[in-house]
Amino acid sequence: MELASQRPISQITVAELADRAGVTRATFYNHYSSPLELLIHVLLVDLEGAHRVEEERRAEGDYSAAQMLRLTTADVAAHIERFQALYRHAVRDAADGGVYEALVRHFADYALTFLARCTHPDLPDVDHQVVAQFVAHGFAGAIKVWLGDDTLTTAEFVDAAVAAAPVWWS
Repeated sequence: MELASQRPISQITVAELADRAGVTRATFYNHYSSPLELLIHVLLVDLEGAHRVEEERRAEGDYSAAQMLRLTTADVAAHIERFQALYRHAVRDAADGGVYEALVRHFADYALTFLARCTHPDLPDVDHQVVAQFVAHGFAGAIKVWLGDDTLTTAEFVDAAVAAAPVWWS
């Protein structure tokens, strides 16, 4: 994570990672095929932690749907902020597009799960795969804009993302 914050993951070698971790290259390759795969794994584990918090909130039942949307969006924003430098590399360097693509896949998977349990009366009766991809690319695109605009605050990003969510999402 430290190296990926300093420069694009496409410029980090397995030898460098193995040396920093105190393991052999063979040990690295026993677990991951590339530095990108390792980075994506770590980022997704962190995002999954936010989803566990969301599920705990949902189980408590103390939050409205609108509050859940705002809290969940803020949790994702906090994740992006924690790893802001490496996400900025990922959206600026075409060779690091795998990080952005993994983020889109993660959001699409999340959206499919959400759609499967959604009971909102305005949920359209259309293909959920298409809707999940639409939502995922829109949310990831909003993150890309936020990362590229140093004047846009986290609160402004959260406000805009929540406002752009379909009415049936909350």
